[in-house]
Amino acid sequence: MNDNRCPPIEVSRRIAAPASAIFRILADPNMHTEIDGSGMLRGTGSEGILTGVGDVFMMNMHFSRLGNFQMDNYVVQFDSTARIGWEPVAGRGHPEIGRRIGHRWSYHLTQDGPDATVVTEIYDCSSAPADFRHGMNNGTDWIVSMQATLERLDGVACRR
Repeated sequence: MNDNRCPPIEVSRRIAAPASAIFRILADPNMHTEIDGSGMLRGTGSEGILTGVGDVFMMNMHFSRLGNFQMDNYVVQFDSTARIGWEPVAGRGHPEIGRRIGHRWSYHLTQDGPDATVVTEIYDCSSAPADFRHGMNNGTDWIVSMQATLERLDGVACRR
């Protein structure tokens, strides 16, 4: 399934926590392994909290077809009240090191009352080459992992 249309994949969940608390989790790369629903993240190689567009954070990863590798993630969206997003670039250990494929991960936060937020995780591979999109069914292969990530984010946010 891959025609030239490739809308972003979106998964949402209402979490009983304010948007500011959820954003703090998302802006801390050290928390990403706790909320990762894909099972691919193995830790961060970066220190500190993300502070704006242009920040870069590195994640250690594992994927069965590639083994262990790193991804350098360039922050391209940052609004501490509503959204954060990054574009991964293949890092050390990846066979396409330095390549920016044209995909983006982001989270949009919509306050839903004083103590709840609708969190939407978005995977957008519309700018990636057709063979890359085809390999993951235009991003739909990520839906289960995205649902699991939001479930884990819910658990972490509600413990804080």
